[in-house]
Amino acid sequence: MKEQVTILSIDDDPQICFALGELFKFQGWRAISANDVESGLEAFRRYSPGIVLIDYHMPGASGIEGVKLLRKRSSSVPIIVFTIDESQVVADTFLAAGASDFALKPIKAPDIVSRIKLHLRLAEQNRSEPSFSKGISGGTLDIIMNFLSAQGDYVTANEIAKGTGLAYQTVYRYLQHLVQDKKVERLDVYGKVGRPKQVFRKL
Repeated sequence: MKEQVTILSIDDDPQICFALGELFKFQGWRAISANDVESGLEAFRRYSPGIVLIDYHMPGASGIEGVKLLRKRSSSVPIIVFTIDESQVVADTFLAAGASDFALKPIKAPDIVSRIKLHLRLAEQNRSEPSFSKGISGGTLDIIMNFLSAQGDYVTANEIAKGTGLAYQTVYRYLQHLVQDKKVERLDVYGKVGRPKQVFRKL
């Protein structure tokens, strides 16, 4: 019999924790919640969850600090951050701290369920894979590279995000990693007005 997945939600809003708990139980997952980083770390130690969801804005220790502390306890557990901030600077800060992905508030049930299933699958794959740079998962790299291989032409980060189910911020960070490794080409496309649009293609 397959082991039941335990999901830890860390959010200071009890209504969100309750709603997530009901959603996860419906999926057959075990739901654990905590209303701040300190109690979340204790729950993490006690229950050893298969995935962690954590809010960005919380009283006391912030979500960023929470991600860093969780990463000290586990280098592999997927961590998804809830945020209302779509800023790339915020995204890069969380990903550098060790977050795996993002989900924008207000939370949509189909979106968060699909993200959790995706990262549980990636975590299973990564157990047998070599380690990569901090915050970089071999399984996620494969998903993005496979998508690029299937396109055969330049695509935007947003198109990759929609096609793979990954968050835009996650895709953008991985694309920068792949460009640096010279596995992906980046091209700036200039329109009549505004900033150039970045498009990407597998080399």
